Amino acid sequence: MSETSATTEVASQYAARVASDLESNAKEQERIGAEIVALQEQLTALQHDHRVLVNIQQALAGAAPAAGGTPVPSPRKNAVAEPAPGRKGTRARKGGASAQSPVTKKSTAKKASAAKAPAKAAGAKAAGAKAAGPTLVELVRRHLVAQSEPRSAAEVSAALAQDHPERPVRTTVVRNTLEGLVAKQQAQRTKQGSSVYYTAVGSPEPASAPEPASQAESK
Repeated sequence: MSETSATTEVASQYAARVASDLESNAKEQERIGAEIVALQEQLTALQHDHRVLVNIQQALAGAAPAAGGTPVPSPRKNAVAEPAPGRKGTRARKGGASAQSPVTKKSTAKKASAAKAPAKAAGAKAAGAKAAGPTLVELVRRHLVAQSEPRSAAEVSAALAQDHPERPVRTTVVRNTLEGLVAKQQAQRTKQGSSVYYTAVGSPEPASAPEPASQAESK
């Protein structure tokens, strides 16, 4: 009987150890998955900024030649006629002025266009930054901070889908994002039965987490 009892005790210890390792493995997978999602969002934002900066660079490169202006050619010697007797060269001076005016106007127009190019580039950069919008991590964090009680991943997903219908929101991605906030100590995770709820760190501490529907019915 003593050998049987010892064998049973060893088996129980191994079973407990395996269960603990499995739980640790699952938590580590969730943490790494959340970090991958956050890094992917950062990469997408950086790629968008890169495209905007490339467009600005191309706009500035196109405006660079015009910034220096086109050199005005010197008047040709045969453009000025000999003044007619009695008119004191009035027609000759008028002809010289009219020959130079189109070139001067063209140079002035190019300089004005070059002066407007930086303003257009700044406007394009501001529009690109506005189009990027907040990341999913920021949206999830703001939503948790605004809540007075814990929220599950499904509840956060439904709220974000309602507030931002133009953005696809998946419950799996939101859950990974919440786990990433927990790993960064920006959120807390509580468990009620088989349900998991999240609360932002620094937000008012709720009185108690909402009970799952199954437990409420059983009561």
